[in-house]
Amino acid sequence: MLSLFSSLFLSAALAFCSPVNYPISLAGNFGEPRPNHFHGGIDVRTGQVEGKPVFSVADGYVSRITVGLGGFGNAIYVNHPGGKTSVYCHLKKFVPQLAAIVHKWQYQNQTCFADVKFKPTDFPVSKGQLIAVSGNTGASRAPHLHLEFHDTKTWSYLDPLQYLKDFVKDTTQPIAHSFMAYPVEGEGVFCGSCNKQSYGFSSTSLSRKFTAWGNVGFGIWANDYMEGSFGILGIRNTRLTVDGKIVFESDVDSIPDFCNRMVNSWGDYEHYCRTNVWYMKSFIEPGNHLPILYAESNYGVVTFDKERDYKVVYTITDVFGNSRDYSFVVRGVKQIIPQKKIPDFMNLVKYDRVNSFQRPGVSLFLPKGVLPGDVELRPTVKFQPGNYSDEWSFYGKSYPLFSWVNLSIKLNKPVKDNNKLYIISHFGIDRYMGGDFHDGWVTARVRELGAKYEIAYDDVPPVLTMANSSGRFIRVSASDLGSGLKSIKGYVDGKFVLFEYQEKAHIYICDLGASPVAKTGNLHDIKLIAVDNLDNKKILTAHFNY
Repeated sequence: MLSLFSSLFLSAALAFCSPVNYPISLAGNFGEPRPNHFHGGIDVRTGQVEGKPVFSVADGYVSRITVGLGGFGNAIYVNHPGGKTSVYCHLKKFVPQLAAIVHKWQYQNQTCFADVKFKPTDFPVSKGQLIAVSGNTGASRAPHLHLEFHDTKTWSYLDPLQYLKDFVKDTTQPIAHSFMAYPVEGEGVFCGSCNKQSYGFSSTSLSRKFTAWGNVGFGIWANDYMEGSFGILGIRNTRLTVDGKIVFESDVDSIPDFCNRMVNSWGDYEHYCRTNVWYMKSFIEPGNHLPILYAESNYGVVTFDKERDYKVVYTITDVFGNSRDYSFVVRGVKQIIPQKKIPDFMNLVKYDRVNSFQRPGVSLFLPKGVLPGDVELRPTVKFQPGNYSDEWSFYGKSYPLFSWVNLSIKLNKPVKDNNKLYIISHFGIDRYMGGDFHDGWVTARVRELGAKYEIAYDDVPPVLTMANSSGRFIRVSASDLGSGLKSIKGYVDGKFVLFEYQEKAHIYICDLGASPVAKTGNLHDIKLIAVDNLDNKKILTAHFNY
């Protein structure tokens, strides 16, 4: 059985401090469910401004710095004794010593994006040492510090609050809003229906008596709250008991990275897409291997097979031990259970085996382990004889997979250069999925069954524009409407100069004062090269005074 406080003893042996020098207020906590991933850390408010000092939470050494990778913007990784790594994200600037190392690396590798690795002796840090200032870089929507803790060896996500409890005040109990009943198709009914249905918690003990027969799963919509923090936070521990016996428990800590997308299976993803509300299931789909979930038997599904009252209790708890119970009674009432719909076995893919789905003009190969359960595909095709391929979809709505699968689509007509072919995904926005051409087919990796896929062709170079230079700064706009922009490089008087990407403004800026270009007051030559994902290249040359 999972224990909420199972790893607190480990933190006692390590000395941690706050990453900021003011009271911590959270905009987001660890493990909040989000589409396709858990929130991997805590979001520390910075008062809606950038430039707040950021400190190492413990002794250790800087092991890695990234720029422009994974939505983190500018990020620092610090390895600590005891096997923990802290990660500080969306930073505005690094301390000058680290900034110089990153700057040198970028020039050596001629790229604005960076992934700099450090040896233990390169940059040791002490607990409380200044390492950066906060910012709003990367996928951040507002200034804040995103802080993650990882197991250094396995890279599993850990709850930072478990190690920083002394610097956060929380005496507020979590709150549950409602529960959802999920009758198992062909095996159960709840309140006379075989459809899922939700009921609000008007109090912690509902007076209404519900009815059920057969196998029924449950889910709960609940949030945590914290004084001084205005965000709606995720629940650390959820326990479901029936007649005093635990049937399900979750403890949101130590989440393996490869399990991240299984959040879509634990949460009711279909309901979230319609309402923006997460009901977290208190049963486990057979293909879901999240180690933070525990079920006593039958995957956590409750069996109502006696005509009596069953007392159902939810207990929700945060990392500080604040807890609240919610209870209701379900009366077992014997009744007819509608038969399960017989699936179309031609379209059925199984979670526990390798699946190869083929139709004329398309092939979908699903390795074992990418599905939460058996799925009946709903393939649709839009025939496009005049286009590069027909357009395919495999499900009527969004259905994200746990991992990548191979999709192959047959080419309808010959093209000038097979290397310029790729598969495009139409799903909200168009996405370049890559692709390799072989024997008349293009193959790419995809992770969404509900998207529409077809072959596209791109032999058009990116669009590249240089704005008028202003003093020491040169601004460049680059875009690509086909396969997407891969890189941009600049050379002044034949020497590489760094153009840094400004995510919020969607432009690249070169600071000539931090480049090897000498200020002479004379004309300089600049050469800009933009390359897209299919290696189409645009070159722009110009002159400027500096």
